Amino acid sequence: MKHAGDKLYMASNGIVQPIGPETDEEWAIFISLVRDEYDRLHPDDTFDDLKRRARFSKEDQGILRDWMAIAAQRVAAATG
Repeated sequence: MKHAGDKLYMASNGIVQPIGPETDEEWAIFISLVRDEYDRLHPDDTFDDLKRRARFSKEDQGILRDWMAIAAQRVAAATG
């Protein structure tokens, strides 16, 4: 299943790129790999709050993109 209309995008230098994986299932896996660590490292914030802010904050879009890249690396390491 595709990640419905709430997909996040990041615009950089006129190029629009999706943030995170394509499907809801992949999102769930990626989030499960980084949520606890993010929450531990940011005690006054939550990963869910970061996702909400990323809808309108370029800075938070970049932070979310970086965490999704970490999750993608962990998935690649586990499967490859």
